[in-house]
Amino acid sequence: MVLNTNLEDKERILNPIGRPTVTQDLSENVILTTVDDLYNWVRLSSLWPLLFGTACCFIEFAALIGSRFDFDRFGLIPRSSPRQADLIITAGTITMKMAPQLVRLYEQMPEPKYVIAMGACTITGGMFSVDSPSAVRGVDKLIPVDVYLPGCPPRPEAIIDAIIKLRKKIANESMQERNIIKQSHRYYSTTHNMKPAELIHNGKYLQAETRITPPKELVEAIGMPVPPALLAEKAQKEERRLG
Repeated sequence: MVLNTNLEDKERILNPIGRPTVTQDLSENVILTTVDDLYNWVRLSSLWPLLFGTACCFIEFAALIGSRFDFDRFGLIPRSSPRQADLIITAGTITMKMAPQLVRLYEQMPEPKYVIAMGACTITGGMFSVDSPSAVRGVDKLIPVDVYLPGCPPRPEAIIDAIIKLRKKIANESMQERNIIKQSHRYYSTTHNMKPAELIHNGKYLQAETRITPPKELVEAIGMPVPPALLAEKAQKEERRLG
């Protein structure tokens, strides 16, 4: 076996430390691409997630921002304003009371925008899907979801995997087909047959007779003086019982 000691070949194989020189080769000076590829590359390299969290999943998302996992290398910069964010990670349980605020934040985000449903509670309701009267059984009933991230809670490595999948999805998008394949807003497009109910807590229950005049059993048990009306009523019931 004979080793080639030519310096020129070595510089071609190894990456030289010196400053690169300008060449006249066409392949090294011209880049050919499409507008779609350039546009998608810019968007997938600068996803700005919204600082949004409602439960314990946000602790894992906060760990992802830290120096150990360092999600800044993906170009992700957390933003506190929905006007400057294009990615929302629904980290935690979404309740009925929180649903309008979540939809409002999603509507305030500029297009194009993406959603990652993080955690079992966000996707299906999780442990609250059986007996909770306030948990939303799936955030996709409110806003369209691009990537589902199961787990309780998912680790930061799983969030990185979901972001990589979202980047691949963005890379395959087309500007011409965006309006055709655009997901519909489920919150406003879903028809319902709900009817307005009468107000229950109107304060009238405070004037109820059972609250103003305590029952006679309670009065007798605590040793309070029994009103004459209750005594007369007791005597009438006793007479009816004896016939």
